[in-house]
Amino acid sequence: MSQPQPPILYDPWDPGFIADPYSRFKPLHTQAPRLIQSDKLPRSVRATTPPGAPIAMVARYADAVTVMRDDSRFGAARPAARKSAPGLGVFGAPPLVFTDPPLHTRLRRLMGRPFSPRRLREMEPRIHAMAHELLDRIEIKARGGREFDLMTEFANPLPTMVIAEMLGVPASDYEAFKWWSDTIQETDFVPPGAPFPSRIMEARNAMRAYFGDQIERHRRRPAGDLIGLLIAAEEGDALTAEEVLSFVILLLMAGNETTATMLGSGWLALGRNPDQLELLRSNRNLIAGAVEEMLRYDPPLQATVRHARMDTELCGTPIPAGTSVFVLLAAANRDPARFEHPEQFDIARDPNHHLSLGEGIHFCLGAGLARLEGTVAMAAMLDRFPRLRLANPAAPVSYRPSYFIRCVQSLPMRLD
Repeated sequence: MSQPQPPILYDPWDPGFIADPYSRFKPLHTQAPRLIQSDKLPRSVRATTPPGAPIAMVARYADAVTVMRDDSRFGAARPAARKSAPGLGVFGAPPLVFTDPPLHTRLRRLMGRPFSPRRLREMEPRIHAMAHELLDRIEIKARGGREFDLMTEFANPLPTMVIAEMLGVPASDYEAFKWWSDTIQETDFVPPGAPFPSRIMEARNAMRAYFGDQIERHRRRPAGDLIGLLIAAEEGDALTAEEVLSFVILLLMAGNETTATMLGSGWLALGRNPDQLELLRSNRNLIAGAVEEMLRYDPPLQATVRHARMDTELCGTPIPAGTSVFVLLAAANRDPARFEHPEQFDIARDPNHHLSLGEGIHFCLGAGLARLEGTVAMAAMLDRFPRLRLANPAAPVSYRPSYFIRCVQSLPMRLD
């Protein structure tokens, strides 16, 4: 008689789970993907899946790679039963991350232009200047004290400034842009099935009106910023205004969150592993590797979802068509079958093929930008404040009320 499988304690909107998801993942590394009937799921998880359908939990690294690479069996586009799900309404046109080929192929080809290696090299001096502009403010403020909040004073504003400049937002409109950006990102806090607060839709509508006007101006008078690059497509295959707007909103949400969250979680890990912080201080050549380990150890995007496009199986587990497949990236990044000492934060880890930026055709389009922002920001902070550290490494940390995007709300730092 087979032994009953241990329960999966997976509730991504439970405060206890948000505070410590990693201890809940460990049992999943020893078993094949689990298929769980919807009536056995927490209410919050049931709200993210088609009515009555099971979900499959994928936590092992090899299984996660299989799902994300096999877009013929596991699609990113939501099933018809979930097309009107909360979260999509903020975009308008389907965003890149929720599309399958051939639409995905077309969108990615057209949307990838602003993130070419050449464009990123051209952006590096400006990102460096923006980072030091924020550090200037911190240094001036710190003259009356030695502490500042990493999230509110550096990690959150830096990617917003970068994206605003990429989009050609003038300084006179920056305050409005920042409010739109901050408010739209709150969509990730809305529980499944709940309507968006009116302020989110107000911000979305105001930003759509603003950039809708910008798109029309660019069509009449082309420019070299991101919007100009997005609409300068081959005749007959140009992005529609709705597709450009959808991508701008996606860039705001994903682009801001990845860098800000990585810096917050990364400095938290460094502060709680002082040997690694000292190693980084003594060898700046490790910064790029440290950014990769920050992404692996506590990834900004903790999970992604695919949907079975047909009846199939995964490592012997039957997956009926329409099943939502929860790919737990954070769990896969700590799979002992793939990573030696996975619970250890090691900035010199090599190789470090984590899944935090995706895999397959949905590998993060802005991965190069996120890595560039991370390395520039870390180098600037260490150069400017060589003894920068957590104000209190033992202090409890609160996270924003979201599981999928894992972000420290506040992280007090001290300048010694």
